[in-house]
Amino acid sequence: MALRVYNTMTRNKEPFETLEPGVVKMYVCGPTVYAKAHVGHAMSVLVFDMVRRYLEYRGYEVRHVMNYTDVDDKIIRRANESGEDPIALAERYIREFDRHLVDLGVLPPKVKPRVTQEIGWIIKMVKGLEDKGYAYAVDGDVYFRVTKDDDYGKLSGRKLEEMMAGARVEVDERKEHPMDFALWKAARPGEPSWDSPWGKGRPGWHIECSAMNLHHLGEQLDIHGGGADLIFPHHENEIAQSESYTGKSYVRYWMHNGMLQMGGEKMSKSLGNLVTIEDFLAEHEADVLRMMVLSSHYRSPLKFTAETIAQAEKALERLRGGMRPAHASAAGLPEAMAAALAEQAAAAKEGFVAAMDDDFNAAAALGRLFDLVRAINQARDGGATAAQLQPAQETLRELAGVLGLDLTKQPPQKQGSAEAAPFIDLLIEIRTDLRAAKQWALADKIRDRLTEMGVLLEDTPGGTLWRWK
Repeated sequence: MALRVYNTMTRNKEPFETLEPGVVKMYVCGPTVYAKAHVGHAMSVLVFDMVRRYLEYRGYEVRHVMNYTDVDDKIIRRANESGEDPIALAERYIREFDRHLVDLGVLPPKVKPRVTQEIGWIIKMVKGLEDKGYAYAVDGDVYFRVTKDDDYGKLSGRKLEEMMAGARVEVDERKEHPMDFALWKAARPGEPSWDSPWGKGRPGWHIECSAMNLHHLGEQLDIHGGGADLIFPHHENEIAQSESYTGKSYVRYWMHNGMLQMGGEKMSKSLGNLVTIEDFLAEHEADVLRMMVLSSHYRSPLKFTAETIAQAEKALERLRGGMRPAHASAAGLPEAMAAALAEQAAAAKEGFVAAMDDDFNAAAALGRLFDLVRAINQARDGGATAAQLQPAQETLRELAGVLGLDLTKQPPQKQGSAEAAPFIDLLIEIRTDLRAAKQWALADKIRDRLTEMGVLLEDTPGGTLWRWK
């Protein structure tokens, strides 16, 4: 089965064919850096890290670009409130987000351009649009003429005459049409500004991504990604200005991830219902957040609750359970059973690829990994040796790695766990004696109390094993 990708533009899954054989040009909209990043930002980053990892697994070279918006109305407003220089404020949050990418185990983008480093390309593009008649200047501001773009609205499926209904559009009598959007903004006192043909000013929001793509990836892209909240107006306006400037189709596949929701609403700074990445990582492993994202299709909304976090923790524990070693007393599986385990590993790999080829269906791919874990655990309990388990475990480790999960990494050790280990071993020894004496109630009481303290027991033919939750 060939890889098929859902294209927001066509509302269909389409065969994946790149502009250049073996190469994927992928641009993903990054954060506007005016405050601490929240787990909603992390969701988009993790989704497209998963996409990139799978494309590379399939043999593609992925030229991944993710931008930072480091000059913007929100940044300026926050800097004015704090008395900090806007560029310095943005730089501080960029460094923090870079650290989060490492903490989350995200493959670093090939390029991470910033608006302030792309001013020359932005001015060149705005001037080109003006020269072609797609833009006009008014008092140092430059606007895009939406009425000149015949198919404006094709990504969101909106018609220009319908866009005004319910739209929050700033009233500006100088604009030819209310939906015309700013490409360049005239400087205001105390704001960062750059020299331009229209006087001192700074870029509008939408033009930055078009200019960065033109600079780092060329006139056409294979994949443009971002959150579903960017479809309109940001990505719609990107299409309008890019295709008007180049005369070429801008993007082959538009991919949008669903939004992270808390209390039924999109997580956002403006709503004040966010959990920062920093706060989440202070309480949980990074792979727990990744597991949450992978457990739902990337295009679907994802609810952020204590329950979904707990489910992700348990799912991660189940996968890691498949990597546990053979029992010390393992006598080995019969040849037929060992061959069956190898067949199950091959089937899991085939099913994994089929799921991921179906629009990166990571949730279904995880299902195949859980099937493999079940087979490994059954083989271990049946007496499989380390050598017999190894091929299936290597397949499990490899495929989990494609999703960005490291199954060889152990969860953070419980405080005082080293000191507690001898006492836990003693309790397990006592429990074993109680079971031999058929004092089931006392044996179960020890097991239940250990479970309450975060210690999981597993009774196997080779004895009782324990691990922290």
